[in-house]
Amino acid sequence: MDGYIIGIDLGGMSAKGALFDGKGAFVAKKSVETNASDGFEGVAEKLASLSRDLAEEGKIPFSKVEKIGVASPGVVDGGTGTVLKWSNYDWTDVPLGAKLSSLTGKKVRVVNDANAAAYGEAKFGSGSAYQSSIFITLGTGVGGGIVLDGKIVEGFMSAGAEIGHMSIEADGILCGCGNHGCFECYASATALIRRTKKKMEENLNSKMWEIAHGSLASVDGRTAFEAAKLGDKDAEEVVKKYIGYLAVGIANLVNILRPEAVVLGGGIAGEGESLFAPLRKAVESRIYVSSSVVPLKIVGAKLGNAAGIYGAYALAKESV
Repeated sequence: MDGYIIGIDLGGMSAKGALFDGKGAFVAKKSVETNASDGFEGVAEKLASLSRDLAEEGKIPFSKVEKIGVASPGVVDGGTGTVLKWSNYDWTDVPLGAKLSSLTGKKVRVVNDANAAAYGEAKFGSGSAYQSSIFITLGTGVGGGIVLDGKIVEGFMSAGAEIGHMSIEADGILCGCGNHGCFECYASATALIRRTKKKMEENLNSKMWEIAHGSLASVDGRTAFEAAKLGDKDAEEVVKKYIGYLAVGIANLVNILRPEAVVLGGGIAGEGESLFAPLRKAVESRIYVSSSVVPLKIVGAKLGNAAGIYGAYALAKESV
């Protein structure tokens, strides 16, 4: 295929896009501000304008663009391009794909942003060496996606693969989704920060106070890890607890799906081997089939915030 393809990652405050040539080479990038107040049609018009701007930035006529891929938050039916539900924008049954197609005259594929990011990492990032991988991003919540035998796993009407909302504590912490004990309540950066602050309040002599410059407001996902490196016992306890919960969720996914690799993204994954070394041991102790029998890799992501754009591009390219 010689035509160009555009990949767009739609967020709550902006949409980031990139233009790729027929061989998958990056040509141009651009972004545009988006807001809930724009309404569905206003957002679609901004995405259409962004697409035309990308062609102009890449110095090609828009007629050479064949397809557009969009990674959107919310529950997205990848088959129809309909955003079934996106709470932040108050969208319900929004035909984003059809609208953008009518505005641009291009074939459009709309997919969930976490699934797009997973596919981006699987095709162009740390998962590219494997046919089957699970991508988990550790941020405000826990998101991710599943790629098995080279194909994205979305579930019926693309409503599956909600990794952050599997229960790992039956009567655990109340999640924002309304359920109790969700994975993201224990393995997100938010959960780590909450546990760090609680431990700091229990011990005013913890080195975590020093790392946080004496303020709970300065606590982030690095605080406990950095203090643990200094030998702080409270910080070591926080980190061990966090890694334990993360290992439970990963082991559950591995036992059910058995990928070749688990790819971790988000700020906490930036801790490197201080996270990955103990995590691998904790996961190994919980999986049914040892990695010595069926190899399993746990690695960090490579694409960062660009994963969704690359995934949207790749999924659009492969669509009919």
